[in-house]
Amino acid sequence: MRIRHLAYVSLMALALAGCNDALDTASIDLSKVKNKVEQPLPSHILADMAKKGMDRNSPIMIRIFKEEGVMEILKANQSNRFEVIADYKICAWSGRLGPKVKEGDRQAPEGFYMLTPANLNPNSKYYLAINTGFPNRYDAANGRTGNNLMIHGACSSSGCYSMTDQQVLEIYAFARDAFKGGQKAVQLEAFPFRMTAENMWKHRLSPNIEFWKMLKVGYDNFEVTKRPPEVEVCEKKYVFNQQASGPFNAGGKCPVMTTPPALQMALATYDKQYQADYAMASKKFDGMAWYDPTEAERKAVVAKQRKGHDLAYAPTGTALAAGKMMKVADLESMMSNQSAQQIARGGTVASPTGNPTTASIRVAAASPAAGAPLTTAQQPAAGPVVAANVPANVPIPAANPMNPGLNALAYAPNPAVETAQTEAKKPPFWKFWAKSE
Repeated sequence: MRIRHLAYVSLMALALAGCNDALDTASIDLSKVKNKVEQPLPSHILADMAKKGMDRNSPIMIRIFKEEGVMEILKANQSNRFEVIADYKICAWSGRLGPKVKEGDRQAPEGFYMLTPANLNPNSKYYLAINTGFPNRYDAANGRTGNNLMIHGACSSSGCYSMTDQQVLEIYAFARDAFKGGQKAVQLEAFPFRMTAENMWKHRLSPNIEFWKMLKVGYDNFEVTKRPPEVEVCEKKYVFNQQASGPFNAGGKCPVMTTPPALQMALATYDKQYQADYAMASKKFDGMAWYDPTEAERKAVVAKQRKGHDLAYAPTGTALAAGKMMKVADLESMMSNQSAQQIARGGTVASPTGNPTTASIRVAAASPAAGAPLTTAQQPAAGPVVAANVPANVPIPAANPMNPGLNALAYAPNPAVETAQTEAKKPPFWKFWAKSE
């Protein structure tokens, strides 16, 4: 019976994906994978693609939600709208919610990043890896430092997003196939959590709230269009889907910007519902806020998962499982104590801007005025950015172990270069994967 079942699965894989495909990676022994770089996607994913009208080599984007511990792969369908085709439980990510600020802080990046074929690392010591591209233009303009922040296997993290080896085998295959189809840059969007009104209210007292409001503008743009937003950086801020009067300079003054009318109307409708949901959340959780757990607290929740694995296997668990809602006064007291203990040990607590501070929680009233959400109309002052349509000559903005020659080209703000790149002919943002003429 089992032999007939395996034969059937094999035939289905061949029918859906061609003569080079193998059995699903979910059930395959990795030691028997002959070529991990060319390992095809499992047949059940290929079948889902067919049902959703997706071409095997159509563009993808990646979304990460730290708090939920989820990585999503979204793929373009025949109408050029992106929807989830696969999602994975992140095995390990280090630090707490919030962006990476400096080398050695053990924080996993948050923001919008571009991934090109050069970011793929088939020779990683962690089975397979994809360089996130940290620091990007936003990070560089704000003085944030760090190198070789990866999505990789092995389930162990020191600032990376670590998956299981089987998971990264599939994620790598998604990116490889999209690049083979002509996509020049895959947009990676890394968020602290799903940026719903309820979550924004729960986290309103975080020292990172202004940064997260900026990210939310890009999040909203995708929710409205179902397409990766075009991302730029100016005045050290992200801006999204903006028509500009001139070039963008990451550290310089923003050009005059306008939002396409149809998009502006869609965003206004979306924001109206968001404001109503935010008001409901403020009533539901009045006087309460979310406690973001430490990495150690997350690890304690999943300690049993380590049994039977080697010492390097270090799952961290989700912040949802280890965190909790608390009274604002109790939360402020707890966070103040944690900050005092950290400072007593000789450390500092980084603020959202990267400057050392002795406070680890934003002191804010629980009123709507103090915790008010950022509207989507406030784009110039908000949003993390990733260049969705990236000219082929743009250097990778982080050291890449697969191409040491690119390391010398690590991105640094350069008005002349940025002007030339902005003026380069490129396809409209809703077809960012199209080849430039």
